[in-house]
Amino acid sequence: MRTGPTNIELKSLIEELKKKAYADNALIWRRIADDLSKPTRKRRTVNLSRINLYTKPNETVIVPGKVLSSGELDHSLTIAAWKFSEQAKQKIEKAKAKAISIEDIMKDSIKGKRVKIIG
Repeated sequence: MRTGPTNIELKSLIEELKKKAYADNALIWRRIADDLSKPTRKRRTVNLSRINLYTKPNETVIVPGKVLSSGELDHSLTIAAWKFSEQAKQKIEKAKAKAISIEDIMKDSIKGKRVKIIG
């Protein structure tokens, strides 16, 4: 019986998130690790229209899943996610926003402040 994701990169990311949560005493990393540990069919997929609706300019957003391209983004922000569709990346760049990986945002010393989790 299989338990957890089979993608090696995802398994590694989940372990790093758990270590960072423990080391920094930051629950945000534990929550993201738990969300990414879910089966693929239960993992979050978020369209740009939803991100646009629930954010303000210059915010930081984490999507523990995949960002899809439906809708438009009309302000700049930083979006960290496990994966991005190619069209979503293009639309994010067009809106002068940044699309980064969760690994990249983990390098910042955030502990959950100034960050929204959208899903």
